[in-house]
Amino acid sequence: MTAVRERLIAIPRTVAVPPLRGESVVQRLHGETMGTTWSAIVVGPPRMSSDALNVAIKRALDNIVAQMSAWLPHSDLSRFNRAEPGSTHELPAELFCVLDYALAVASETDGAYDPTVGALTALWGFGPENNPQDVPDKEAMGTARGLCGWRRLRLSRSEREAVQPGGLIIDLCAVAKGFAVDSLADVVRALGCTDFLVEIGGELRGEGCKPDGTPWWVAIEAPRAAASVPDTVIALHGLAVATSGDQRRNFERGGRRYAHTLDPRTGHPVRNGVVSVTVVADTCMEADALSTALYVLGEELGLAFARRRGIPALFVLEDGGGLRERLSPAFTAMTG
Repeated sequence: MTAVRERLIAIPRTVAVPPLRGESVVQRLHGETMGTTWSAIVVGPPRMSSDALNVAIKRALDNIVAQMSAWLPHSDLSRFNRAEPGSTHELPAELFCVLDYALAVASETDGAYDPTVGALTALWGFGPENNPQDVPDKEAMGTARGLCGWRRLRLSRSEREAVQPGGLIIDLCAVAKGFAVDSLADVVRALGCTDFLVEIGGELRGEGCKPDGTPWWVAIEAPRAAASVPDTVIALHGLAVATSGDQRRNFERGGRRYAHTLDPRTGHPVRNGVVSVTVVADTCMEADALSTALYVLGEELGLAFARRRGIPALFVLEDGGGLRERLSPAFTAMTG
């Protein structure tokens, strides 16, 4: 078997030499959150307390879950989703920030990404129950689609309020995890640490460098049939990375594979020849939402969108019995 070529991508193309620092220690922490795992590698002074880091990280993650989880019946999001038609709700700052950004991406992509598809997600069995049964019939699809639509949701930035139009179910799975990664970075930075790599469920953000002055090298998660595409390694130096694809939650019926990411424009799982999309951005919230949007948009529309916006994006595409890659211009520029 021919060895797979490894591509190294330095981001940025020159990494600033870190300032001289005194004696330091590396703390490695991990835990569970949001139905997956989190980890943090933090470089700090010898007096740095791992217990303090753990407590601060857990507090931040628990707060996000309490606000944004569709799995917790008493979260702020769940209460809004059950609220009476026409009711107005003041939202916590973090939830409002995430929802406001999600709606901005929905607008920019003309609904290819839509945080209000919760009714469809539940219908397909990918909601909190996570129990796919069968392909929904046309009548059920019509009813669920009638409850969705990002244009139905009205926000007031001045009052930090949202109006429930009736039956609207918000699903923040494609953006909340990225926001949580950014929150981990904020927590670590607030404790005086400027060199770290934080991760939740494979979405990462890196700041500064390792103690030896090298950047945080991370490998992009390999898609299915990955032997036909090169490995990709990225240096996260003040950047974040997220990947969206079809390799995790899915089910098969009648010999056809149905992935958990839905195309809000059709109501059906994405089936456009894209296996995965990886996006590099300044924040993980951006990388998370944009990778989903580009995955839904597909090869040509997604690459055109990434080109217009200057988004570094790596598309892995079906190619007969194997896979092929296409890179946006901004991603190509990083391969040097």
